Amino acid sequence: MAYWLMKSEPDVYGIDHLQQEHTTLWDGIRNYQARNFMRTMAVGDQAFFYHSNCKPPGIVGLMEVIETGLVDPTQFDPSSKYHDPASKPDTPRWDCVRLTYKGRFQSLLSLDVLRESYQPEELAVVRRGNRLSILPVDEPIARDLLKRLGPLQ
Repeated sequence: MAYWLMKSEPDVYGIDHLQQEHTTLWDGIRNYQARNFMRTMAVGDQAFFYHSNCKPPGIVGLMEVIETGLVDPTQFDPSSKYHDPASKPDTPRWDCVRLTYKGRFQSLLSLDVLRESYQPEELAVVRRGNRLSILPVDEPIARDLLKRLGPLQ
């Protein structure tokens, strides 16, 4: 099992949306490095749900990968802001995974606290200028984060 940190803006798709829907396609990824990270995910991997572009940003919940290797349907939809006219159904460029809601943490673990607690080599989200929406989290750091965050609600 691997661990990931996956960012989303709460007003676009937040932990409340996932809690209500219970499962979601993590689509709309248009960065090759983030896509390649997603391609290495396996069923059962755990992902920290991170609210970004909000005040304060931070980890709010936990998700689990339940399906991998899916074609991102938004790349073919001309009405989607994630439409990619260069991507063709027989040679799609963009993938996605399906995630399920595991729970939310009792309180947000803010980016400021993460920066005080971890070095950029330990947790990439604290690196200044890091804009990737999907990041791997090493198991020892993930276990420490889970301990800090406490039980899921």
